[in-house]
Amino acid sequence: MARNRHPEETVNLILNVAFRLFMEKGYEHTSIQDIIDNLGGLSKGAIYHHFKSKEDILEAVTNRMTEDSNELLAAIRDREDLSGKEKLRLMFRNSLLRPVQNDIFQVAPNISNSPGLLFSMMHDTVDEVTPDYILPVFLQGVADGSITTDYPAELAELIMLLANIWLNPMSFDDSPEKVYRKCMVFRQMMQGFGLDIVDEEILNRMYELAVIYDQSK
Repeated sequence: MARNRHPEETVNLILNVAFRLFMEKGYEHTSIQDIIDNLGGLSKGAIYHHFKSKEDILEAVTNRMTEDSNELLAAIRDREDLSGKEKLRLMFRNSLLRPVQNDIFQVAPNISNSPGLLFSMMHDTVDEVTPDYILPVFLQGVADGSITTDYPAELAELIMLLANIWLNPMSFDDSPEKVYRKCMVFRQMMQGFGLDIVDEEILNRMYELAVIYDQSK
């Protein structure tokens, strides 16, 4: 029966099964064969028709889980009642506090063992998220005086790479304690740029997510 599904239904089935298994067993302990065994007769060939690897499946699962993230960032970016710095603070806060982040960190692998996935995260950060959502906020901040920098594009890119890659425990398999120390350095750095956007709530949330990741290994 699964073989007669439309392609988008097959993809959804694979992602649904993969997500459930990642949550139950963890990404590292879930094999392609585990996913196949739970697909109701769908063949290995059918999976590889849509996904080249388990990493590709994880990336698709994560993208589906976070598809509302861009809408959230766009909504904040386009508000007319906030300064650039206020928008940046709200972006950080709302992105981290979303409940879906708990699920993401629970299924997350140690991506230092997955260079393709790490490169994909860096590519998305530099070529999509930063120019589309973060840089416009920096440019507005420079214009309205709430952000001071002669290099808004470079600063926006640096901050996003630090936030999405360096602070991310799955990038270097960091302990919650190390993530917290990195967050303290990040806060000091941001304050040096006049961007006091990392408060105690953000610090505690990053530690909480790091604990979720650590416990899921």
